[in-house]
Amino acid sequence: MKSYSIQEINEVLKGTIVGETTIKMSAPEQLELASINEISFIGNKKYEKFWESSKACAAIVNEDVSIEPGENRAFIKVKNADLAMSQVLELFAPPTPLFSTDIHPTAIIDSTAVIGNGTRIGAGSYIGPKVQLGENVTIYPNVTILDECTIGKNTVIWSGAVVRERCHMGNGCIIHSNATIGADGFGFRPDPEKGLVKIPQIGNVVLGNNVEIGANSCVDRGKFSSTILGDGCKIDNLIQIGHNSKLGRFCIMAGQSGLAGSVTLGNGVMIGGSASITDHVTIGDGSIIGGGSGVTKDVPAGVTLLGYPAIEARDALRQWAILKRLVNESKK
Repeated sequence: MKSYSIQEINEVLKGTIVGETTIKMSAPEQLELASINEISFIGNKKYEKFWESSKACAAIVNEDVSIEPGENRAFIKVKNADLAMSQVLELFAPPTPLFSTDIHPTAIIDSTAVIGNGTRIGAGSYIGPKVQLGENVTIYPNVTILDECTIGKNTVIWSGAVVRERCHMGNGCIIHSNATIGADGFGFRPDPEKGLVKIPQIGNVVLGNNVEIGANSCVDRGKFSSTILGDGCKIDNLIQIGHNSKLGRFCIMAGQSGLAGSVTLGNGVMIGGSASITDHVTIGDGSIIGGGSGVTKDVPAGVTLLGYPAIEARDALRQWAILKRLVNESKK
């Protein structure tokens, strides 16, 4: 089991130690659950009130903390406690699942596939014709990568994921279990004789560098060209991204939200959980869509929306306050 002194942890964080503790820390934990040999963090002043009752011997705190650590306890002051805690979690992270051999004998790899140096492929995985895997790619067991895909270096694809034909992803991507990249877009047209006729989806999906796709999420291939996710996009579990959607850089989508077809997101757009965006809508750079909201028209840059149909947050809050007042008055 790993353990670190407060000084060893601060060598990584390069913060300022306040107080003193001789206890070596064996794990990070939230304030309420921490034991005496664990380190916690206070990322917001409203959580300072929990420090006195916490058993943690140390905490990572912001520079503007207004409390003292106390006897045999210490703080590490940093500019951003949330970011610093991510470094501590890396220190204590257990090793990833082991590979007994770089390429498992039960993996099926087409003779035309190109495998980069240091790449590992787990049991039962399938690598199709003309696939190109970059250096140091990790493919966990039972992954399927179909024809003519390219996977950038240092990418990790977890068990059960499927990457359909002709899809491409950049360097440093993470694809979590059972995600599907490049399934057919949802395209059908009514026909009086045949019922619903399937419209062929002949495009693909292109992921930039450092894109992360959560478990059981789906990114549909384009009907004509590409569905595109720009560098640094982070997609939570259970997300649907419709065909021909285009996401800029560093977009975030929280669980169970979804984009219909041909949606365009600018850079840095944030979409809350269970929000839905109708087709052919454009959302400008830096806009925020609140959880559970429904967007039905274009959104300018830098706007925060709430509600269904979504409107500017301040207007939505005002409407909800008026409605609440009316309901309360009707009960009198």
